[in-house]
Amino acid sequence: MYIENFKLRELPFRLSPDPQFLYLSRAHARAKAYMESTIWFTDGFVVVTGEIGSGKTTLIESFLRQLDSDVVIAQINQTQVSAVEFLQSVLVQFGFSPFKMKKAELIATLNSFLIEQYAAGRKVLLIIDEAQNLTLKVLEEIRLLSGIEATKEKVLRIILAGQPELNEKLDSPELVQLAQRIRLRFHLGALSREDVRSYVRHRLDIAGADGREIFAEDTYPEIFRFAGGVPRLVNTLCDTAMMAAFNEDRDYVTPKDIASAVGELQWVEFASRTMAMAAKVANGAQQAGDRPTRVLSKLVLSLDGKAVAELHLLPGRKVIGRTPDNDLQIDSKFISRHHCQFVTGSDGLTVIEDLNSTNGILVRGKRVRRHSLRDGDVVTIGQHEIRYIDEHSGHLTDTHDDLPRVDVDAANEDADEDASSGDAAGAR
Repeated sequence: MYIENFKLRELPFRLSPDPQFLYLSRAHARAKAYMESTIWFTDGFVVVTGEIGSGKTTLIESFLRQLDSDVVIAQINQTQVSAVEFLQSVLVQFGFSPFKMKKAELIATLNSFLIEQYAAGRKVLLIIDEAQNLTLKVLEEIRLLSGIEATKEKVLRIILAGQPELNEKLDSPELVQLAQRIRLRFHLGALSREDVRSYVRHRLDIAGADGREIFAEDTYPEIFRFAGGVPRLVNTLCDTAMMAAFNEDRDYVTPKDIASAVGELQWVEFASRTMAMAAKVANGAQQAGDRPTRVLSKLVLSLDGKAVAELHLLPGRKVIGRTPDNDLQIDSKFISRHHCQFVTGSDGLTVIEDLNSTNGILVRGKRVRRHSLRDGDVVTIGQHEIRYIDEHSGHLTDTHDDLPRVDVDAANEDADEDASSGDAAGAR
C-alpha cells in the first residue's frame, strides 16, 4: 500500500464516511449549523439535500459525534419501507421490540416514549438519511410525529437528508401540510475549484501529510475538471492517482498521474459525463415507450433590460448562482455562490426557493424565501432579472432564439422546437 511511500499514517481518500476527515466548506458548515439548530428549536424540522457523494452522510456522522448526552437519537438509513415498518424501525432505535405491534400500538408507544423523554429533560432527535426513498405515506407519518406536543412545545426534532428528488417529493400537492412544517432547507452543491484544492490538502493533512505538498499545484485544475467538485469522485480520483505515483516510485502526484488515473477509471470530463448520463436517461425513457421529455417552462435572464441567457426547465431542480457548478452561472458580486433554485414538478408547476443567499430574491418587488411562480413573473436577484415563462400558457413573448441556451438536452432540442412550432400554429 502507498501509505509508507507518502509517509502517511492512514489512507486519506477512503470512500466510507469518516467524520474525522470532514472538510467544512462554507456550504457544509452552513448545513451543519442548520442541523445543530434542531437541538435548540422545535418549531418544524430541517431538510438537507445534495447530490450523490456530496458529503451528506459524513456531515451527519460528524454532527452526531458532537451531541450532548441528553439527546436521544434515532438514526434511520433504510428508507424503502412501509409506514408500519418505518414506525417499527424508529422504535427499535429507541430500544423497543415492536415487531408484533399493530400500527395503533406502535403510534401509542412512540407517543408515550416521546412525552416521557420530554418530562425527563431529554431531547429526542430523529435523523433520516436517504429520505428521497420514503413513500408519501411514510412522509405523512413523519408529519404526524412532528406534531406531537407537550405543554405547547414539540417533543421530536427531525432532520431529513437525501438526494435532490427529496425536494420534488416534499413539494408535491399531497404533502403541502408537511412542507409547511419545514423550517429550514439547504442544498449541498459541488465544491468550487478553490474548495477542491483545500479539500484534498485537508484530507492529506489529517492522514499525516502535516503540510507537505504531495499533490503538485497543477494537478488541482485537472482534479476539478474530471471530478466536478463532488467529494466522493475527488476521493476516487486522488486515491487512484496516488497509486499511479506509487507505481512510478514517486512520493508526489503530478498531472501525469491524474491522467493515468483518469484512463484507468475510464472517465471523461465531469461536465460531459453528466450530460451523457442525462441523455441516457432520456433515451431509456423513450425506448421504454414513454413520451419524450418536453420542456415545461423557461427562464430568461436579463441585465439592464437586455436578455443575456435562457434556461429551459424540465421536471427537476435548477440551481442559479455565482460559481461554475450551477446550472446557470451569474458572475456578479451581488450573487451568492448558490443563490436560488427553481424546482419544477411533473405537473409543470415551478417554485423558486432562496438558498440562504446574502442579498435574497425579490418577486414583484417583495423579498421572498419561497414562491410558486406564474407565467410572466419577474424575479430580481442582485442586478439581474429572471422572467419565468410557462411554455404551455399561450404567453406571447420574444422567444430569444438568438440567446445561448443553458443545460438543454441536445437529444430533445429538435422535439422541443417542433412542439413549440406546433403550439404556435395551433391554439395560439
